[in-house]
Amino acid sequence: MQRVSRARVRVAGEVRGAIEAGFLVLLGAGHEDGPDDADALARKVAALRVFADDAGLMNRDLAAVGGAALVVPQFTLYGDTRRGRRPDFTAAARPEQAEPLFERFCASLAAAGVRVERGVFRAHMEVELVNDGPVTLWMESPAPRAGREPDA
Repeated sequence: MQRVSRARVRVAGEVRGAIEAGFLVLLGAGHEDGPDDADALARKVAALRVFADDAGLMNRDLAAVGGAALVVPQFTLYGDTRRGRRPDFTAAARPEQAEPLFERFCASLAAAGVRVERGVFRAHMEVELVNDGPVTLWMESPAPRAGREPDA
């Protein structure tokens, strides 16, 4: 996820989603991810305080700055490059599992009051952004599973 001053995504030369200030969320799904993960991650993104307050400290969330989110599906986040010269994508969820999770994440983020723009699932996309800061964060689902404690 990147804090941006603007971002947009094009498919076949057509702008399919665009925002001004907010987050560009590159969203990947793994085999163990489920609807609870999508919901929990959306709540976390909506509430994350990484925008400057009047003192210049990261104390404001998307709602406080009138920000939006551009969510782009990106299975390549699960590419394993530890061996060989070609990424292995076997850790990424299959499209029939990942697409509903992408849709669920977007719906949950919108339900949290965030304006959501979207990339296009299974499409070749051109993503443009101006990273603000730069601020780039790696986030994983905080939903509890066996052997994993939830975030506080």
